[in-house]
Amino acid sequence: MPFQLSISQADEPRIAIPAIGLQLRVRLPQYVSGGSVAIVETTNAPGFGPPLHRHGETEIFYVTAGRYLFEVDGRQFEVRQGEMVTVPGGCAHGFVNIGDTPASQLVTIMPGMDALAFFTELGEAMRAGRPDPAALAAFGQRWGVEFLGPPLRAPQRPAARSGA
Repeated sequence: MPFQLSISQADEPRIAIPAIGLQLRVRLPQYVSGGSVAIVETTNAPGFGPPLHRHGETEIFYVTAGRYLFEVDGRQFEVRQGEMVTVPGGCAHGFVNIGDTPASQLVTIMPGMDALAFFTELGEAMRAGRPDPAALAAFGQRWGVEFLGPPLRAPQRPAARSGA
């Protein structure tokens, strides 16, 4: 598929979805690649991530900062800065930022989907907080996304011991 020239500026506005602790920029819209790929830069607040979900697109997650707990088809594993995970289309997946500071990823989506419209609409659907499961399912159906459950939770850390 032919690509078009595309320049993604450092100061492009972000889409914010506070209900899931997400800020993102669409770095490569799908139309630039003739629909073959889209690339999104995401930042997740500590303890946040998307609901468990699946869709037909393959996603490649390259962690640029922080640490995440991923779950893919029931298997959980930690991914750190500089590491990458490929989630084939059709796999149930989710992740959560398990660090104390914001964590970031560069996400490649294949084939490309209209990430700008999807995340803008998701932000509208979550403007008042997380919608009920039926509303989220209806939103997902329009996009070929099946929401399967709540977001992953960061593991609880043991309480700090006082004085010794």
